[in-house]
Amino acid sequence: MAIPIRLPAISSDFESGTILEWHKSIGDPIEAGEVLFDLETDKAVIEVESPAAGTLGQILFPDGSSDIPVDTVVAVLLGHGESADDIPDFETIDSRGGPEPGGAPVAVAAEEDAGVTNPVQTAADGSRILASPLARRLAAQLDVELSGLSGRGPKGRILKADVEEAAGSGPAWTDIPNTNMRKVIARRLAEAKRDMPHFYLTIDCELDALLDSRAQLNAQRVADGTEAKVSVNDFIIKAAALALVDVPAANASWADEAIRRYNTVDISVAVATPNGLITPVVRQADRKPLAAISREVKDLADRAQEGRLLPDEYKGGGFTISNMGMYGIRQFSAIINPPQSCILAVGAGEKRAVVRGDKIAIATVASFTLSVDHRSVDGAVGAEFLQAFRRYIDQPLALLLK
Repeated sequence: MAIPIRLPAISSDFESGTILEWHKSIGDPIEAGEVLFDLETDKAVIEVESPAAGTLGQILFPDGSSDIPVDTVVAVLLGHGESADDIPDFETIDSRGGPEPGGAPVAVAAEEDAGVTNPVQTAADGSRILASPLARRLAAQLDVELSGLSGRGPKGRILKADVEEAAGSGPAWTDIPNTNMRKVIARRLAEAKRDMPHFYLTIDCELDALLDSRAQLNAQRVADGTEAKVSVNDFIIKAAALALVDVPAANASWADEAIRRYNTVDISVAVATPNGLITPVVRQADRKPLAAISREVKDLADRAQEGRLLPDEYKGGGFTISNMGMYGIRQFSAIINPPQSCILAVGAGEKRAVVRGDKIAIATVASFTLSVDHRSVDGAVGAEFLQAFRRYIDQPLALLLK
């Protein structure tokens, strides 16, 4: 009996996605658990596995098909002894770029045999070149060899603009198509800035004691044979987590009927990726030693760059840290990550003149700016949080002991 392969519900709020690339072709034998295709969600790229064994009989949505709703049939598996004649007509959605409801599924094989309408070029080694259908058609019209192009799309996918640029017929600008992730980021940030009454509090912290403690800790880790070093950002995450324990009113979010106070300290860490900003979560950061935080952040950041985070690794969190210090940014104000109430913007540490008693001294100082949703966190609460945060930065030994 033919088995429909449906677009899976990756998470409770996932509504539609993009099929970036099929790993199997029509006629391929499939084992249960084998990866069928890469699915781009709003935050990551997920490998979708086959729920059963069989033969891939049809692909309804080829590479690059976007905005496919959850539970839509995207392919069909054939059982033993079955052929394409045994495949029923599965309903798909016309407005999403697929076949019309009740119509015949679109098979990739038909697309590849269509000649001029959408020819498929292959690389010298015989492998299929990853390119959008529009790019393939345009390449055929302009006589452009896809094998010589470097694509700017996800995973090096060749786009229309790449073909236009190679043919010298493109406009004086480049349109980079918005991924699902970029669209969601734009929508959420616009909503946050529009709907949340932001206010900002900035505090300067001296980092010399923290830098000394970090140097001693990393020296000991090298002596112990531990290669990975603890970063300044790891100290900042721990300091913010402990400050939230001291000032739990800052660990909250707004709802019309109530202010939600979180019972755990889960810190979201902003990570820049080629497709946009993502915020993997270090859960119960207040209870983890610095070394554990360091390992977890590195692992999350590496997989975020590859688009391989699972939904539960970047969803949730009660407080966000965004560090632009490594870019030399002295101070900035970040947009709150909804539905959270606070985000801490971290500037670069730099040598500054400070007054100690009646004398001027030189210290390494960084500016920290807290963006706050005034509906759920009052100014006094934000100030108390920053005071607690600065105490931990000033006394980093407490971060090593807790």
